[in-house]
Amino acid sequence: MLASEGEARKNLSTLHSQLKASGLVVWTGGNISQRVEGGFLIKPSGLEYDELTPESMVFCDLDGNAKVSNFLPSSDTASHAYVYRNMSEVNGLVHTHSNYASAWAAAGKPIPCVLTAIADEFGGEIPLGPFAKIGDDSIGQGIVETLRGHRSRAVLMKQHGVFAIGSDAKEALKAAVMCEDAAKSAYLALSLGGGIQLEQSDIDSLYIRYQNVYGQL
Repeated sequence: MLASEGEARKNLSTLHSQLKASGLVVWTGGNISQRVEGGFLIKPSGLEYDELTPESMVFCDLDGNAKVSNFLPSSDTASHAYVYRNMSEVNGLVHTHSNYASAWAAAGKPIPCVLTAIADEFGGEIPLGPFAKIGDDSIGQGIVETLRGHRSRAVLMKQHGVFAIGSDAKEALKAAVMCEDAAKSAYLALSLGGGIQLEQSDIDSLYIRYQNVYGQL
């Protein structure tokens, strides 16, 4: 069930603070959106994180058109809209340029599944999506093309950064945080001469256990 617009505005304001506190963004880069009835809410373009309030989040319809607002929506709005139109299970989306994950994206490489934590959270490697320019829904097309039918809730868009999806914005933020943690650990393992990919059977069993047993039942 979707959160009300008022509740979603409050949640997004809090989650953007957590996004900054997690060290995944600098200055005004990055954004979070949340699906609501009739469209979605997204961070306004160019505002510093300390300036964000529930009221500043911009309501857009599923074609990416902003409704009445004092602010312009994020430059990534068209791509968020494309994802929401084409992945009905997605209700939250996060975009970051976090350093380690973006380094893998710049190198044109997926993050290999070298740790049980990566298998738990992403069910295998974190995939690399195609290069796409900002300004239209091309990035959204690449996200959908890469993540549809994939276990991972994060994608590295080539030479750009991270896009993470979830059943709500909080789950998408978790995926973005865990993606950066995985990227850093995998990079350090490879720099030490390690980074051996887990066996597929182990990845499968770890993912199933974590997704169905871990946490409070």
